[in-house]
Amino acid sequence: MSAQILDGKGTAEQIRYEIKDEVARFIEETGVQPTLAVVLVGDDPASQVYVRNKENACAKVGVRSLMYRLPKETTSDELCELIEKLDGDESVHGILVQLPLPKGIDEKRILDLIDPRKDVDAFHPENVGLLSQGRPRFLPCTPYGIQRLLARYNIETKGKRVVVIGRSDIVGKPMGLLFLQKGLGGDATVTICHSQTENLPEIVREADIVVAAIGKAEFVTADMIKPGAVVVDVGMNRVQREIVDENGEKKTISKLVGDVDFDAVKEVASWITPVPGGVGPLTVTMLLLNTLNGARRQVAATR
Repeated sequence: MSAQILDGKGTAEQIRYEIKDEVARFIEETGVQPTLAVVLVGDDPASQVYVRNKENACAKVGVRSLMYRLPKETTSDELCELIEKLDGDESVHGILVQLPLPKGIDEKRILDLIDPRKDVDAFHPENVGLLSQGRPRFLPCTPYGIQRLLARYNIETKGKRVVVIGRSDIVGKPMGLLFLQKGLGGDATVTICHSQTENLPEIVREADIVVAAIGKAEFVTADMIKPGAVVVDVGMNRVQREIVDENGEKKTISKLVGDVDFDAVKEVASWITPVPGGVGPLTVTMLLLNTLNGARRQVAATR
């Protein structure tokens, strides 16, 4: 029997309706509109798409978005000057610098400069430290979205064996920390695997929940999954595939796939996220929620 689908797109839409209502209520009560400042440096096509998606998402829930599009020739000092300006702007509640940054810009320096109270991506060392201590200010958007998705489908994590494949600062490490937290969506036993892990397939096969965030197309195969496991695919990989069209002619198409061999793994797993339509839509949604929560905290601190 094929796995049931964890519908990230549908779940994201539901949460955005809730956020829209919360934003409207917040504005009515405080007179303050939650505001997100997004900084894009350079002309990377993928980054431009991501920024447009964030701008559109903000508009749909009533969050004000400030877009700063800078040329690729921008220096680290010039970008720092803008970040410091946004840090000091009381009308801005969230700051996001779109990654990757062009070569020549000190990415670590830029991210460390963002006021941790406005760091809605949760990349700042202070926010990472708070998360590791179990008292987060902001939750990293992609792991947060995954946690909310599992909760919406009543998938139990307490006492479960979780394997996260990938140790990035954006997904892998914070995902492991979230599963370790006490309470809803946590209390799991967590293993983080990476490129140097020995016997990786055997380790993954022990998991009740697998989160694949390694950045390799269809890396996770059916023989790596325990029957009945829950599989969450964070990967977004574009591959070339040869198909035969309706005229019987062969042609090559570009296809978006995850880190999981979906067609094969769905025959083994109990639940699985598709690509696209799985984790991706939730990431932007959690960014909106973080911005609202940032506004709440800033207003509360001044009253």
